[in-house]
Amino acid sequence: MATALRIGVVGGSIAGCAAAVAGSRAGADVTVYERSGAELQDRGFGIVIPPPLHRELVGSGYLDARMETAPVATRVWLTREPGGRSTRELARHSSPVTPCNWGLLWRSLRASAGAVRYLRGLPVTSVRETADGRAVITTAGGEETYDLVVGADGHASRTRQLLAPGLSPEPAGYPVWRGAIPLGALAGHPRELELLRGAWVTLGFPGGHGIFYLIPGGGPCHGPGDRLLAYAIYGRPPASWDTDADPGPYVRELAREHFPAAWAEIVARGTHRTTACHPVADVQVPRAARSPLLLAGDAAGVSRPHTASGAVKALQDALCLERVLREGPTVGAALERYADERTAAGAHLLELGRRMGRAQVDETPDWAAMGQGQVDAWFRGVLAGTRHYLYARPAPGG
Repeated sequence: MATALRIGVVGGSIAGCAAAVAGSRAGADVTVYERSGAELQDRGFGIVIPPPLHRELVGSGYLDARMETAPVATRVWLTREPGGRSTRELARHSSPVTPCNWGLLWRSLRASAGAVRYLRGLPVTSVRETADGRAVITTAGGEETYDLVVGADGHASRTRQLLAPGLSPEPAGYPVWRGAIPLGALAGHPRELELLRGAWVTLGFPGGHGIFYLIPGGGPCHGPGDRLLAYAIYGRPPASWDTDADPGPYVRELAREHFPAAWAEIVARGTHRTTACHPVADVQVPRAARSPLLLAGDAAGVSRPHTASGAVKALQDALCLERVLREGPTVGAALERYADERTAAGAHLLELGRRMGRAQVDETPDWAAMGQGQVDAWFRGVLAGTRHYLYARPAPGG
């Protein structure tokens, strides 16, 4: 069904490149419009992918098997010892993840898109529907007509307004500070480095928590086994917080006040490869597709990043898109199936992310009073009967 289709993709990031691979694999003629003229591969933040999804993406040709990852199998929960600066371990869970470097993931998807036309530095100024059920993309270079337009233009998506006018992300009331630090920051902390070689870490503190894990380096001179320490720290900002300010000083101050000494020193002394601070927010469209328009990735829905599902959902969206295009029999029928499946998945993640945010930021437990059993019971309550790849079961011996 997709063989004669022309697909226009608005946005050339992870979701856009994955959608382009999906359309191309289904036999369509695909054009991607990316507003940025810069190399997106230079973004070096960490993301994680469920191992089964990673295997599926490699097996189906979306990702190169040679793309470096840093898989670990265990999640370790830590906090600061009451009345001191030492580290206390609370719990361990079997939680296999495949951490990636954002830039390497984008590069692999971009390469897999093959003959897809990728137009960089060409913002889309408008998308409109035609009387015959097609869609027109307008740029400074002119207009082109497509059988299907994929909106993959991120959390502030303009194409979202075509399917859900007036809908915008709802702020959570707290930010996430993200960064990546060269592994040299761990040189004086062999115990922490050894832990991170086989696990990813959740560090709880009053009013928030931090996530730490290793990712491939991804730089122009990186070699096999080169690693960065990626982190994401959630907490309430200070009253005088400036969203445009360098996030580094406040992260270091927060770590000094709440982290065990070793972890505070790692954050404070590390020469950050990259840093950012983003307000946490969420949104979900009532319907992720209506012919000839489809939304993918953050354009369709943003869950709070506690679910670690931003890139994951975009990749799952692409796999679904390829499947429904292959099955046909018409664009309209394919997009109805896509909308049924992916809207429900997005709504599930939105609610789960809100529960995780309430539990780990808004209403944090007394971390220091918890042990394995308490963490197990607490997080079962957060999941409320749902399943999620970040939480499986206590690790052997945990």
